[in-house]
Amino acid sequence: MKAVKTLGQFIIEKQAEFPYAKGELSRLLRDIGIAAKVVNREVNRAGLADLALDNGFINIQGENQKKLDVYANEQFILALQQGGECCVVVSEESDEYIDIDSEISKNAKYIVAIDPLDGSSNIDVNVSVGSIFSIYRRKTTDGRASIKDVLQRGSEQVAAGYVIYGSSTMLVYTTGKGVNGFTLDPSLGEFCLSHPKMRIPDDGVIYSINEGYYAHFPDGVKKYIKYCQVEDVATNRPFKARYIGSMVADLHRNMIKGGIFIYPANASDPKGKLRLIYECNPMAFIIEQAGGKASNGYERILDLEVTELHQRTGIFIGSKNMVNKAEEMMRRFSPITTNVDYSYMELI
Repeated sequence: MKAVKTLGQFIIEKQAEFPYAKGELSRLLRDIGIAAKVVNREVNRAGLADLALDNGFINIQGENQKKLDVYANEQFILALQQGGECCVVVSEESDEYIDIDSEISKNAKYIVAIDPLDGSSNIDVNVSVGSIFSIYRRKTTDGRASIKDVLQRGSEQVAAGYVIYGSSTMLVYTTGKGVNGFTLDPSLGEFCLSHPKMRIPDDGVIYSINEGYYAHFPDGVKKYIKYCQVEDVATNRPFKARYIGSMVADLHRNMIKGGIFIYPANASDPKGKLRLIYECNPMAFIIEQAGGKASNGYERILDLEVTELHQRTGIFIGSKNMVNKAEEMMRRFSPITTNVDYSYMELI
C-alpha cells in the first residue's frame, strides 16, 4: 500500500527550502488548512443550516453577502489570529485591513490576504465554490504593520493557494517552488498529497468567459472569442466554452485540462471586476508556478502596481499559448491607448 503524505508532513519536509525561515510559514499554512476544513464542513451542510441565504448586507464590493460568506471570513480570521504568525489580515469581505494586535502576534512577519468564499453566489444551487489565500512578508520592522505592508506587488508573494469545495475538497498551494495539490480524506480528517508537481498544459481546448457581457467587451476579446469558435484542425479548434462562474472552479479545471479563463475590463467594469489582491495575484502566482501565464491583456498580473486595498483588474489566465494569443488580439484590436476607459460607451 502506498504511504499517505499529509499536508502537515509535506510542509515540514519542504521547510528546508527556506533556510531563513524558522517554521512560521509552515505554521501559517497549517492554520489556513485548519480553517479550510472548518469552512468545508459548513459548505457541505449549508442548505441544512440556511447558510446559503443572503444575510441582508452588502459588502465593500457592492455584492450581497451570504451567511456563509460571513462565516468563512470569520473562521479564516479567527484561525490566523490564534496562530500568531500573522500580523495583518486583509479580506475581500472587510472594508479595511485587520491589524492583529495581540501578545502572540507582536513579532509576526506575515501579511495574509483572503477571499474567504469565491463564487458564493453559486452556493445555493450546489455548485463548487472555493477560498483563495495569499501570503506576503512584512516590509516594515518597527511598530505595528501599516497599509504599506499590504500594498505589495504580486511578485512579492511568498505563498499562495486556493481551496475548492466540490465533489472532493482540495487545497492547492505554492511557495514559489512549484505547485502541489492535497485532497481532504474525510476518514482521516487530513489533506493528503494527491496531485504532486502540478503543471498546466501549454495549450488547451477550453475557454472560460461570461459571454453574456459580449456586447460590452473590447474588440480584442471579441476577436479572441471568434478565434476560439472557428474550426481549425491544426489547433484543435473550435474550443469548448466552459464557464462555472467561480474563479477557483474554472481555473482548477483549466489547470488540470488546459484552458484560459478571461474576465476582462469592459464597458460596465472599465477597471475590471476581479480583485487584484484577493483573487488575481494569488491565482496568477499559482498558475505561473504551474507553467502557465497571467496577464491583464497587456502586462503581467504579478508586475502590476498595487495602490488600493480593493483594487480591481481585468485578467487573462491559464495555458501559456492561449494567453499569448489573447494578448496578441488585445494589442492588435484594442491598443492600450484606446482601452483604458470605457465609461464613455453607451451600455447596451
